[in-house]
Amino acid sequence: QVQLVESGGGSVQAGGSLRLSCTVSAYKYRGKYMGWFRQAPGKEREGVAAVSRFDGSTYYGDFVKGRFNISRDKTKNMLFLQMNSLNHADTDMYYCAADRTPFRGCSGSPAQFSYWGQGTQVTVSS
Repeated sequence: QVQLVESGGGSVQAGGSLRLSCTVSAYKYRGKYMGWFRQAPGKEREGVAAVSRFDGSTYYGDFVKGRFNISRDKTKNMLFLQMNSLNHADTDMYYCAADRTPFRGCSGSPAQFSYWGQGTQVTVSS
């Protein structure tokens, strides 16, 4: 069983930064990737970033373009997303997610991830 709780969302002006946090509670969790997704009302959920728990390899959505950084604190069981140079298009609900399996790479598809947090809202004003 994996429980994910996001925090750190909020409102920021264009060009600003936010740091999202995800607290992970897991019992016998064996999945490989943990990551962040985002979704606007009426749109599909899209992959923002993911990181492998085994070797630290990362995935980033094309739209990130070097602006975001995903990281983990293994000792505190936390996942972070540092977002810089935010623009209005980054306004979305952001979700923390965890893959169930240890055997595959990250495609960035939400279908790959089995466990989800409730989300935290990010609003960027232009």
